[in-house]
Parts: sequence; structure tokens; C-alpha cells
Amino acid sequence: MYTIEIVAMIGRRFKDYRIGCELTQQEVSAKSGVSVVTIRKFENGQLNNITLGTLIELLRTIDFMQGLDDVLPEIPVSPYELEKIQQGKRKRVRHAK
Repeated sequence: MYTIEIVAMIGRRFKDYRIGCELTQQEVSAKSGVSVVTIRKFENGQLNNITLGTLIELLRTIDFMQGLDDVLPEIPVSPYELEKIQQGKRKRVRHAK
């Protein structure tokens, strides 16, 4: 898929989520600070690009920030790195007499 197609798909999905949250475009605009025109173009696939900051504000408005972990999850610790971490941990506490 081309970038324009991906942005259009995300815009359509955003519209579905917005409607599911029972929010109008005007309410999303007021909460996010993004203009109604931008929201309308984004949802209708007429916006060729959208800034990351604008997308984050829109996602925050529909309480979808946890969804970002699905897009870019944290890289799991490799077994090698985990072993190094475990070796550096204290195994017991001993007080001097």
C-alpha cells in the first residue's frame, strides 16, 4: 500500500472509532485542538498526509493511546541480555557483625 492509501484507511477507521465513542467532529475538534476541516478531510481520505502530533491528539481524544503499543511495541529483552541483568542482581544481603 502507498502512504496515501494507509492514511486514508486510518482516517476511515478513526471515523468508526469516533462514532463508536459518540463524538461529533466538532466535539473532537474542541477536545483535540484540530480543526473540523482537517478532521473531515482525514476521515474522508482527502488528506494526503497528517502530522504525527495531530494524529496523536486525535487518538488521545478517542482514548486510543494504548493502541500505539500495538503499532510499535517495546522490543523484548533478548535471553542474552536478560541473563546479563540477572547476573548483576544481588542474591543475598549480609550485614557485618
